[in-house]
Amino acid sequence: MKSSFNPPVRTLMGPGPSDVSPRVLSALARPTIGHLDPEFIRMMDEIKEMLQALFKTQSPLTLPVSAPGSAGMEACFVNLVEPGDKVVVCQNGVFGGRMKENVERFGGEAIMVMDDWGKPVDLDKVEKALAETDDVKALAFVHAETSTGVRSDAESLCALAQKYGCLTIVDAVTSLGGIEVDVDGWGIDAVYSGTQKCLSCPPGISPVAFSERAIEAVKNRKSTVPSWFLDKNLVMGYWGGGGKRAYHHTAPVNSLYALHESLVVLFEEGLENTWSRHQQHHEALRAGLEAMGINFLVEEEYRLPQLNTVYVPEGVDEAEVRNRLLQDYSLEIGAGLGFLAGKVWRIGLMGSSCSRRNVMLCLAALENTLSAMGAPINRGVAALAADAVYSG
Repeated sequence: MKSSFNPPVRTLMGPGPSDVSPRVLSALARPTIGHLDPEFIRMMDEIKEMLQALFKTQSPLTLPVSAPGSAGMEACFVNLVEPGDKVVVCQNGVFGGRMKENVERFGGEAIMVMDDWGKPVDLDKVEKALAETDDVKALAFVHAETSTGVRSDAESLCALAQKYGCLTIVDAVTSLGGIEVDVDGWGIDAVYSGTQKCLSCPPGISPVAFSERAIEAVKNRKSTVPSWFLDKNLVMGYWGGGGKRAYHHTAPVNSLYALHESLVVLFEEGLENTWSRHQQHHEALRAGLEAMGINFLVEEEYRLPQLNTVYVPEGVDEAEVRNRLLQDYSLEIGAGLGFLAGKVWRIGLMGSSCSRRNVMLCLAALENTLSAMGAPINRGVAALAADAVYSG
């Protein structure tokens, strides 16, 4: 006989998911109503309005895909890439590689611009690829690379795409809500994100937005979108304006309650205030880690405040450290991916997880654990360094 599952209470400071606030968790428990109920449709309109403000766009095709961020990625590529299309794909980590796979699965040709992991996308390399390739349909890149914690210059990359007359497809999974994303101002044509990072919402929803240029490209496709579920021509009948909606799929009602509440919380704080909070706590965490002698993978100019990738001290079993943090402190941090596996930790400061309490907990837990393992770190200095940042 199985019993109810009661998960342990964790502090989530990995690359996602992040801590979910009590307000958002309580929203999940509200009574389920029909996905075509007038009250639910009213809430859908509010979600759309708040997502437009978050993405900084007026696009009517701004909506939450009823699936995780990977489905948001696929929604962008499956609608915009047709067989034979050329797409310049920038890869400086794991998730640029997933963009390449999407292009190729939908019959396109991926022209790769490769950069070292931990480095931003090189604008000169991108311009060279665009200048040397005829009939490029789109430029695809990751704004905030989750595997390394590096930020690329989305505004300049979009300007290059406009210069060469192609669309842009942008991964904003880790950036949205943590740093600025300006869809209309930068000229992004298709962008996708996830709810489990800086929005501090449970995983399973992917906010997306398509520009007018992208909408026209979808409408003027030579072939049918090969995914029925992700075909934006069909989904707009459900997520379009007005009270009358065409049935497309049964939306995840309670998960959308949670997204609505998380967006209400975000805008109560204020978007700019949210970005400032992520930056402040990043600076305190950075000061504490560097005082201990722990170094960052990414140069300071390009670091994400919400995802801090740091080198494991020499001679330390990084997996054992993560295991002890989980067992002794109920604290989760992330491992490295790809060739960085075993070499780095990824420490998230996302949404509700981004707080002074969590910064100080993480520094104390890491220092105690590493000290107990005989790691070559400086002891008794991390908390003082972080406090100095907080005291101004």
